[in-house]
Amino acid sequence: MKKIGLISDTHSYLDEKVFEHFKAVDEIWHGGDFGNAAIADALKAFKPLRGVYGNIDGYGISSEFPEELIFMCEEVKVFMKHIGGYPGRYEPGVKNTIMKEKPQLFISGHSHILKIMYDDKLQCLHINPGAAGLQGWHKVKTLVRFVIDGNKIKNCEVIELGKRGSTI
Repeated sequence: MKKIGLISDTHSYLDEKVFEHFKAVDEIWHGGDFGNAAIADALKAFKPLRGVYGNIDGYGISSEFPEELIFMCEEVKVFMKHIGGYPGRYEPGVKNTIMKEKPQLFISGHSHILKIMYDDKLQCLHINPGAAGLQGWHKVKTLVRFVIDGNKIKNCEVIELGKRGSTI
């Protein structure tokens, strides 16, 4: 069993509450737009980190994290890409990758819109944790926590960190 903390779109800001909410997770996954390497370094120093680079990330992030990541967690195949869309509105190429790789879980970021929805046609759960940073048009900073136990994805929790403009 793995407890996962999912974050995205930090845009060079890491709320200290992330460490409290992710203290019991086994791994942190970042869906892109770290903003700078200091964010990745702080998360890596805290817990094992997996992630993809986003459209605002420079060489420091893109040299360490791929554009797309496909991996196994327990018995669940995971596909992660920053700009990915969601069921019914996937970005170009994403649906083809899902059809070819057959992941059970697709993670994306970019939109700053929290979404957790199942794609019945492709048999894949989609999670976008929203945005945890201060920049963007989202109103509330969000994270997601969940558990992967064997081939099951369960105990999904949405965590609100406060209003976008608030650092307290």
